[in-house]
Amino acid sequence: MTQAALKITLNTLQQMTRDGEKIAVVTCYDASFAALLEGAGVEVLLVGDSLGMVVQGQETTLPVSMDEMEYHTRCVARGSKRAFIVADMPFGSYQESPQQAVRNAARLMAAGAHMVKLEGGAVMAETVAFLTARGIPVCGHLGLLPQSVHQLGGYRVQGRGEEEAARLLADAALLQQAGVGMLVLEAIPAQLAKQVTQQLAIPTIGIGAGPDCSGQVLVLYDMLGIYPGKTPKFARNFMGAGSVQAALEGYVKAVRDGSFPGPEHAFL
Repeated sequence: MTQAALKITLNTLQQMTRDGEKIAVVTCYDASFAALLEGAGVEVLLVGDSLGMVVQGQETTLPVSMDEMEYHTRCVARGSKRAFIVADMPFGSYQESPQQAVRNAARLMAAGAHMVKLEGGAVMAETVAFLTARGIPVCGHLGLLPQSVHQLGGYRVQGRGEEEAARLLADAALLQQAGVGMLVLEAIPAQLAKQVTQQLAIPTIGIGAGPDCSGQVLVLYDMLGIYPGKTPKFARNFMGAGSVQAALEGYVKAVRDGSFPGPEHAFL
C-alpha cells in the first residue's frame, strides 16, 4: 500500500506538525463533497455545526441538534476513505456534565467521526480529560466561540489586550494538559496565535488566526463563494480557479505554500 493510500490519523497530523508541514482542513457535510475534498488532498474533514447557517439557513449554530450532527457525520464518513474526520459537538450536548459529553461523543464516534470538537477553555478541561481517558479523541476550540456568540456580544475578534491574551494562552496550555490532540484557534490576533502554536506540542488549526498555525480551516461554502450571508474577513473565495475541484486544490496548495492566509485575512 502506498503512503498516499494510507488513512490519515491523529498521529499523521501530529507528525506533519513536527515536520513543519501545513495541515489543510475544510468543513464538510455530505458524502459527495467528502470525496471531492479528499481527492483534492485535504487531510481533515470537519463536520461543523456551521451547517446550521450555511445548510439550514439559521442565524447561528445554536439550533443544530445532536441528531443532525450524527446524520451529517454518517454522510461524510460514507464518502471518505482516508481523511481524518472531526465532528462538532453541538450546543447543549456536552456543557451539562462529562457524563453527558461521553454519551453524545460516543454517538458521533459511532457515526464515523475520529475525533470530536468542543468549545471552551478552563471550564472544559475536566470534560476533555474525562473523554480522552475513555478513548475519545478531542479537538479544542479557543478564541471566537460561535456557540457563545450571545455571551460574547457578537462575532468579534478575541484575545486582544494583555489580560485576554494571557487567559487564552493559559487555556490552551490547560487543554493540552487535559488531553486535547488538536486545537482550533478562531478570530484571534495573528501574533497571539503564533505564541499559542509555539507554546504547544499539538497541532493548531487557524481560522482568522494568521499564517503561523499548524494548519488552516475554512467553511466550505465560504471558500466556494456560495454562502449568501456575510463573508468573514478571514475567508477567501477560491472559485476563481474555474471549477470546484480546481478551487479545492487551489486552497490546499495555498495552505501548503503559505500564501493563505495572507495579511488581509489576519487580525492585528
